[in-house]
Amino acid sequence: MSYRLRPLYNLGGYLSATCLVLICALITAQIVGRIIDVLATALGGGRIGLAIPGLAEISGFLLVGATFLGLAYTFIHGAHIRVTLLIGRLPARYRVFVEAACLSVALALCLYLAFYLYRLLADSIAFGETSYGLLSIPLWLPQSAMLAGIVLFCLALGEAWWQTLATAIRRPDDFTIHDTGQE
Repeated sequence: MSYRLRPLYNLGGYLSATCLVLICALITAQIVGRIIDVLATALGGGRIGLAIPGLAEISGFLLVGATFLGLAYTFIHGAHIRVTLLIGRLPARYRVFVEAACLSVALALCLYLAFYLYRLLADSIAFGETSYGLLSIPLWLPQSAMLAGIVLFCLALGEAWWQTLATAIRRPDDFTIHDTGQE
């Protein structure tokens, strides 16, 4: 299946990977800071206090970004977990319609989630909500990543749904699971 917005989905994947790299870098910096503190005290000095305040909170927000921004990328590359035990045994003529129905449900649920994430984001901006942790991080930052990831996922699902419907109408006997980009 060809996706017209593939560069946009790839961008989401790259941003997701960037979030994971940042998590790794922050945790590595925290570990190195602790090792330096241990070495400093072992050599007779005092603790230097090399610590990243709010590391767990920052890592959690970056994990949210990595998860949501990577949804569309993994979908178009067939990396989402799918159970095709039933659908894989159906004749292609029926399988295409079941696939279209499954994509319809997934798209409807994603659109529902996107709508309420948008409302959550708007409320967070309107009320100036910040996190409760050690650092006061505006909640609209991680919520923006969530919304962007879900919107990208909705676009990918919409493209797959449209192409699956086109296949169902034009050539239902030629449909394979691989036509939707999944395995």
